[in-house]
Amino acid sequence: MANRSEGRGYVIPKPVLHISAIMTMRAIAVVLTGTALLVAQAVAQSTYPSGPVRIIVNSEPGGGTDISARLLAERLAQSTGQQFYIENRPGASGMLGDELAARARNDGYTLLVASSTIAILPSINKNVKYDILRDFVPISQLISSPSVLLVNPALPINSVKDFIATAKAKPGELSYASPGIGSQPHMAMALLGVIAGINLLHIPYKGVAPALTDVIGGRVSSMMGNLISAKSQIDGGRLRGLAVSSLKRSAVLPNLPTVSEAGVPGYEAIQWFGLFAPAGTPAPIIARLHTETLEALKSPEMQKTLTADGTEAVGNTPAEFTVQIKSELEKWDNVARAANIKAE
Repeated sequence: MANRSEGRGYVIPKPVLHISAIMTMRAIAVVLTGTALLVAQAVAQSTYPSGPVRIIVNSEPGGGTDISARLLAERLAQSTGQQFYIENRPGASGMLGDELAARARNDGYTLLVASSTIAILPSINKNVKYDILRDFVPISQLISSPSVLLVNPALPINSVKDFIATAKAKPGELSYASPGIGSQPHMAMALLGVIAGINLLHIPYKGVAPALTDVIGGRVSSMMGNLISAKSQIDGGRLRGLAVSSLKRSAVLPNLPTVSEAGVPGYEAIQWFGLFAPAGTPAPIIARLHTETLEALKSPEMQKTLTADGTEAVGNTPAEFTVQIKSELEKWDNVARAANIKAE
């Protein structure tokens, strides 16, 4: 019989919960867990940062990456009340600093400011020990800056069409300088060669200054130069500017056409600088950093500085920045393959 205990021949029935009650309890557990998570995230976002934050810069002091990082660090320190300090880790085309940041604790207290070279290196160097999309969280592109196609003024080259015609007349003889293999100026010229169908002679240097010096001295014919330094050289008559590498003209050199409108449709090679965190950094901290970064980029002081330097504040979302990086990885991989560029 159903009501007998086991010792007396009876079976005592076990209590049975109705399925709806079980589902209700599970729903409550999910809500409580979700609520706890939201509270924890809110606390993390509201208390971060509670101490100094290190920003690794993968280049030497004084360069474009370093200047961008220091401008940002100053504004973030003002808005958060905590110190954001710069740690320069140059070497191996930026890979040393990148690797250090990739291995750092993902607690929001180590960040990386890197240039667009970080999206170029994987296409030419198989020794890169990190994956930009796997090992980092892109927070925001900070700024973008076009380059200027420069030639020594002694050359009879006054336009992009002249440049291309000269290169086609003497394949492999028209030379250009760059601050190193895989640098943004190098790849920008390689892209021009691929699209325009010309064979140029690459002369790599260990830095921008010696490369620029040799173009001015006539030992090398041309290069892609930084906008501000290019302007001073153009104004002084030491170099001739042919075009800017962006899709729109620059307010700093408004009389120069873009490379695209000057005869190479679709050409674009922009140098950018971006903010990254190690992969696994909590989402609330990423959100806080993104918000603070956008506010910094919109500040009148930073806008004034960037405009004077011929650069443009960007401030996109992590998702938009990720899409951009994926596009750049593909773009420069195609250029490296087409131009047969490999790290030495």
